[in-house]
Amino acid sequence: MRTIKFLLYKEFKQIFRNRSIVALILFMPVMQLLILPWAADYAVKNINVALVDQDHSTYTQELISKISGSNYFNIVSTDASYDKAYRSIESDAADLVLLIPPNFKRDLVKNKTQKLFLAVNAINGTKANLGAAYMQEVIKEYNGKLQTEIHSVGRNSTPHRAEVTFSNWYNPHLSYKVFMVPGILAILVTMVGGFLSALNIVKEKEVGTIEQVNVTPIKKHHFILGKMIPFWVLGNVVFTLGLIVSWVIYGIVPVGSLLLLYGFIAVYLLAVLGFGLLVSTYSETQQQAMFVMYFFMMVFILMGGLFTPIESMPEWAQETIKINPLSYLIRVLRMIVLKGSTFSDIVPHLLTIALFAIGLNGWAMLNYKKTN
Repeated sequence: MRTIKFLLYKEFKQIFRNRSIVALILFMPVMQLLILPWAADYAVKNINVALVDQDHSTYTQELISKISGSNYFNIVSTDASYDKAYRSIESDAADLVLLIPPNFKRDLVKNKTQKLFLAVNAINGTKANLGAAYMQEVIKEYNGKLQTEIHSVGRNSTPHRAEVTFSNWYNPHLSYKVFMVPGILAILVTMVGGFLSALNIVKEKEVGTIEQVNVTPIKKHHFILGKMIPFWVLGNVVFTLGLIVSWVIYGIVPVGSLLLLYGFIAVYLLAVLGFGLLVSTYSETQQQAMFVMYFFMMVFILMGGLFTPIESMPEWAQETIKINPLSYLIRVLRMIVLKGSTFSDIVPHLLTIALFAIGLNGWAMLNYKKTN
């Protein structure tokens, strides 16, 4: 611990000596959180629907056929009760729950109107908004077909139609910023931790101070820990600033546990810092390290699930995303901040990130050489 203490003193002194880096760490996340949530556009498909058909008439079967025949929807379950279908929303297995009430056909023919209920998982506002709009279009087409199938309607009579009422969960007003801000915060934490740690060791190679470290009796794991801990602390500072901006500017208060949130971030930062240090051990110049990190960051961000829902990607891309640590952070931040998920809900993601942290840091330690 005494050795690590001296290494940490050196690292923090080097970081705060460079005022531009300190300003970048504090200023960049705040500005990006203030600007980025205001613009983006999506195309959504493969929306998972849980159906609750309590009528089982020919009319409802026809409606279900139109939904299943759409290019936008996947029917993941047909449950008998709404409570059971709603659990599929809680587990993220479904994006929409469509409830067809009892006596749907009878009331539609008798009263010339009937209501359908659509529960929307609005934790992903884009998917929820477009999914609900697509469903309304399907029902609108179904209403048009009813006009020709039910007995002819007189000029002054009321047409037969099915109406939909909505209930948006986790994001009642479908606010775009509510689900964008956690994702942007995840990207900022990843960029700050990844880029700064990637430049750390290679910077000492360029200025020559790495030689002075190499001739000391410092163990490799001491050296890697000394490089990692300062940026782990700064990463938590950036994350805290992001939560403050989210609360002050956008009114977003985490529904779930802050302790659980920081616990996941602590493990995640170990993984992303380990990746940055690994890149730094392979690079000979800061320019080389920047280009390598830029390549990986672009892939991580574009395939992280923030701008394009993972379910809308090709199957090969969905498999590739399993080795993208950023996708896990975006998913978990939304689960805890918007949905109030508990520890048991994020355990699979936490274990995966912990494996990333162990593997990447172990690789960085093995690859770091104290001799030329």
